[in-house]
Formats: sequence, C-alpha cells, structure tokens
Amino acid sequence: MSSRTLRGQVAVAGVGQTEYYKWGQAPDPEFKLAIQAILNACDDAGISPTEIDGFSSYSNDRSEASRMSAALGIDDLRLAVMQWGGGGGGAAAAVANAAGAIATGQAECVVVFRALAQGQFGRFGQGPRRTTISGSAAHTVPYGLMSPAQMFAMRVTRFMHEHGVRQEALRAISLASYHHAQNNPVATMHGNPLTEEKYDSSRWITEPFHLYDCCQENDGAAAIILVPAERAADFSHRPCYVLGAVAGSHHRAAAGVHNDAHYATSTFETVAPRLYDMAKVTPGDVDVVQSYENFTGGVMMALVEHGFCTPDQVNDFFTFDNLVTPNGDFPLNTSGGNLAEAYMHGLGLTIEAIRQIRGTSTNQVRRDGVDVSMMIAGPMVTPVSSCIFGSEASL
Repeated sequence: MSSRTLRGQVAVAGVGQTEYYKWGQAPDPEFKLAIQAILNACDDAGISPTEIDGFSSYSNDRSEASRMSAALGIDDLRLAVMQWGGGGGGAAAAVANAAGAIATGQAECVVVFRALAQGQFGRFGQGPRRTTISGSAAHTVPYGLMSPAQMFAMRVTRFMHEHGVRQEALRAISLASYHHAQNNPVATMHGNPLTEEKYDSSRWITEPFHLYDCCQENDGAAAIILVPAERAADFSHRPCYVLGAVAGSHHRAAAGVHNDAHYATSTFETVAPRLYDMAKVTPGDVDVVQSYENFTGGVMMALVEHGFCTPDQVNDFFTFDNLVTPNGDFPLNTSGGNLAEAYMHGLGLTIEAIRQIRGTSTNQVRRDGVDVSMMIAGPMVTPVSSCIFGSEASL
C-alpha cells in the first residue's frame, strides 16, 4: 500500500456524545460538554482518557486542546489541529487531519470533536449583527442577503431551475430524516413525526426552503477517537477503518459576492473524485450515506456531485420510499441527521456512519453491519469535506 494514503491505516476506537438540547438550553458550558462527549467516547472504546495525545476539530471550536489536555490528565499533548473555515464543511476534514497525523506517526490516539452551547455564544441561524459593512458583505447585506438560508437558497433555486427539480425531492429528504428519527431515542425529534401535509403547510423560510428543509439549532457535543489500524482488534465492537477522507473546493468557490462560475454547485466537484480515488471504491459500492443537511437542497446537490444520480434523475431518485430503511435502495441520514436527530455541526452524522459499519444504528441497513459507509460534510460552503469508513471486508 502506498504510504501516501489514509486507506486502511486508521481505525475508530470509540464514539461518544452528550445529550442533545435545543439551542441555548444546555445546562452545562460548552467546554464541559466537549469533555463529557470525549469521556463517553473513551468509555465506548474502553480506554483511559490519558491515552489521548491529540485533538482535531473545525469551525473555530472554542474548547482549546491544551485546556482539554489538562482537564483529562494527559501527560503528552502531541497534536492540536483545526480545519479553517467552511463551518460544518469541516466535519470530515477534521477526521482527515486526525487520520493523517496518526498515519504519519505524529500522534497515536486522536479525538475528533465538536461542541456547541449557543446560549453562551449566540445562534448560528441568525444573520450577523454589524455596525459596519465591508468586504463581500458590502455586496450582499444592503440587498437583504444575510442569513445562510438566504445564501444557499439562491444556489439551490438555480439548480432546480436548470434541471426541472420539483419541491417533492426536497420534501422526501426531510421526510426520510424525520422517519428515521422516530426509531432513534436520542433524536430531539423522536416522537415528533413529519407528514407530507405538515411539511407542505409549514411556513416558508426562504424559497425553496420550508421550515422542515432547514437544520435544527442544538447544543451538545460529539467525539470520535481514532487510533492506528493495527489496534482495531483491541476493541469490543466490529472494526471500522477510515478508507478515505478529503477536503477542499474548486477555483473561486469562495466568491462571497455570488459571482463564481460554478454557481449551482454543492462544492464537491473536485473533492468527490479524490475521495473515491483514495478509498478505492465507487458510488455503487457505498451501502449508506449520511449527508450534512444545512438545508435539504444541499443534500440533493451533494449526492449528485458524489455520483449517486445525475441532475436529471433527481426527481425519480429522491423519493421517500427510496431513502428510508429497511426497504429503500438508498438509505439516507439514518439517525435523523441535522434535521431530526441534532445539529452537531455534522459530527453526529459522522458517528452514524461509523455505527452503520459497527451494526449498531437504530436504523441499521444490514443487521450485522455494512461494509462501506459515507459521510458528506457541509454542502455549498467552502472548503467542504467527505469521508468513507469501511469494515474489515472492505480492505
């Protein structure tokens, strides 16, 4: 195997999460939530937190590695890395950074984590409050283009117009997420099912997004522990390996004034081919996908750019029956995702991708665990990232 790949060199030791709360309602500060999730991941792995020697996060997570190292009793901190920019687009990039460090001997036991306490630091879903406007915002804010929903709605509207996509395709994504949440007792929308009528009658946030096309805003934390692949047999769960993890974006993807040449894109045009090349799989090999839903339109566009259907097949592909377990041909967001489990900035989706390999999902695609599971992070931001996990058989 070439040394210049992550494929099969890193394994998942443990996963953990806190209870999930509506934004602003967490009883604990953000730092404590991060520590709780990491300790839960250590319990899952059956290791002491003192074995951890590295931390990897994204989106400017405020829980500093040195402070966490002190709180956890770690003697030798060897790695502290964070993905720049892209918000939730960094969820898989944080896995790539951690796995890269392990594969090259920089660290031996790295935590990928994300913590949110919006009651402490403010809501994600609101437009920025500024006293002055400069840079790209000077081209958009005067015209009322301020919130993420507004910005991404424009790209999705272009895509839908160019390819004749109907609203029902977006609705199917939302319905599938809520359907899966009803089997997931930790999902914040567990016990709160969604129907076509409820979706259709919900208020517009910004067309083409109804209320249920938009992700939640939650407090909580999630964590994943990665170790060298040769340690995979040390843990009680079914081995789960990193087959590929990549990040990036195409030329001019960061054109914040909405004049980039590839406008109706989810930003994976150059990223997805590199992912498949590293993982040595094709779209047809992927058993289940967890795709970050900032908004349902981004999911639709991201799956197209990852090769699961063409733009002109969207209306037939994105149907409720196709997207749900146990009988759908393309099970999607099987924990409920950002829409209906919790918005952990995508890391909850990454954990669900791992659960599917282990065979422990509440909506398991295959009873004994799948062989290839994908997570797609943060469509329509820049940079974005994706990762693929595999079983021992996939190697």
